[in-house]
Amino acid sequence: MAKNKHRWKIQLGATLISNPFFLNFVQGKIFRGKLKGVCVPGLNCYSCPAAAASCPIGAVQAVIGSSKFQFAYYVVGLLLIGVLLGRVVCGFLCPFGWFQELLHKIPTKKYSTKRLHILTYLKYVILLLFVIVLPMTLVNEVGMGDPFFCKYICPVGILEGGIPLSLADPGIRASLGALFTWKSCILLGVVVLSVFFCRPFCKWLCPLGAFYGLCNKISMYRLEVDADKCIACGVCSRACKMDVDVFRTPNHAECIRCGDCMASCPYQAIIKSFGCKKASTKEKIKP
Repeated sequence: MAKNKHRWKIQLGATLISNPFFLNFVQGKIFRGKLKGVCVPGLNCYSCPAAAASCPIGAVQAVIGSSKFQFAYYVVGLLLIGVLLGRVVCGFLCPFGWFQELLHKIPTKKYSTKRLHILTYLKYVILLLFVIVLPMTLVNEVGMGDPFFCKYICPVGILEGGIPLSLADPGIRASLGALFTWKSCILLGVVVLSVFFCRPFCKWLCPLGAFYGLCNKISMYRLEVDADKCIACGVCSRACKMDVDVFRTPNHAECIRCGDCMASCPYQAIIKSFGCKKASTKEKIKP
């Protein structure tokens, strides 16, 4: 099956740019410079010792759950990225998305997630409930809300922050409790599932992917299907590991713009575009 063979280079570059301070892993320290005032586009934990900037989901929760913020610049920036790129971020710029893809390369039997499609809606529930509603409504006596997704669900924080910091700092190791165990179990579950299923966290749990997915149909970066070339053979859909019927819905919310469909199409009927024009040629294509 044809693939976008060079995408991993961009994923590697995005991961290195997001996490340039490798010595902090040894020192057990977190970078706290001015760059932490901005967000990377993908899911990358603020508490990762090597991280240069903040996680967009963590930042949004901080804004929503704090009485000090009157205007959410983080939210505006996140919306701008979504309108411009949609889930291109998931396919090219998210370190945790790439991590799952690397796990999926481990040689073993692979399984489709098409029959589990109902689970893709879970990430929208998590976005609404854990990222927005709970931090906004469950607040302490000074009006501060917890970052519920980061605190209780996100496996990235354990992988990039909790585990490295606890290995480097005996004091942190001594204070680990039930919450660390719970989130470690979530991480372990994602790791195991990623070996057998492609990007399970991205498909089912990631609120950032949910947000970018909502932007896919309106984003300026989009996929177009040329009705004059497409014969609806379904090769593109079989190549898609996100379970999208590409020739029918090229800008589906689950599409991460990885390019595998374009690389696999024998008729070069799928093209990428950047602009305000909406794809309409797909409507002429019969299944």
